[in-house]
Amino acid sequence: MLRAILWDVDGTLAETERDGHRVAFNRAFEALGVPWRWDESHYGRLLSVTGGRQRLLQDMRRQPQAPAGALQRDQLASHLHLLKNRLYAQIVADGGITLRDGVAELFDDCLRAGVTMAIVTTTSRTNVDALMSFRFGAAWRRMFAAVVCGEDAPRSKPDPSAYRLALDALGLPGPHTLAIEDSPAGIAAADAAGIPVALTRSRYFAGADAGPSIAHGGSLTQAATWRPALGDPSVSRVGLRQLQAWHAAHTASRPRLRRSDPQPVGG
Repeated sequence: MLRAILWDVDGTLAETERDGHRVAFNRAFEALGVPWRWDESHYGRLLSVTGGRQRLLQDMRRQPQAPAGALQRDQLASHLHLLKNRLYAQIVADGGITLRDGVAELFDDCLRAGVTMAIVTTTSRTNVDALMSFRFGAAWRRMFAAVVCGEDAPRSKPDPSAYRLALDALGLPGPHTLAIEDSPAGIAAADAAGIPVALTRSRYFAGADAGPSIAHGGSLTQAATWRPALGDPSVSRVGLRQLQAWHAAHTASRPRLRRSDPQPVGG
């Protein structure tokens, strides 16, 4: 039985990367007089590194004007990242970022059906709060039984620690949940925690390998793009019932545990 949906944030709940975080990084560079700018294609390449601060440190390796010492680079990355987060929150507050198509509808499906939801991300809590507060108000946190952010799990995806923390908080084994992700790193993190994954492709990962995901497609309202194909061609969006059907098919295809087999705990 599918008992919980675990949501990634950046690229999954909203297309935050190109029009949110990237723009905020460039504004932070300008504000601090740092002579770098990240265009769309370069930022897309940096997304192979999870975590904004980690991306800054990665990019400094190729920047001739970056500080020479590791400590100075670390201090600059921390300063830039804090300022970027404040600028990102302003972009969201100005209406620059909206939820992806079908996300709010799937939220409603889960709330009506009593299916637990959680957020599992390695972005910062301030970034999550900025996005969700703009759309749902200060009470957004009540929609989710657990919210795991970068401060809770310092090791970024594809490390599974964020998902394992979420399973512990929910008190559920991985096979009773489903993660919704947009990137190979997210898929790998959930899979390593024993969680089935549905991949909703974002702009930067439109051509990414679907890996071990149990279903994959475009946005949740692009039902015709999803594989395995939806059973009813008249359905226009991927909702909770379809996720439950894919999850049930995946569960049925797995070897059943015998009583003597070790039981999965926390993933």
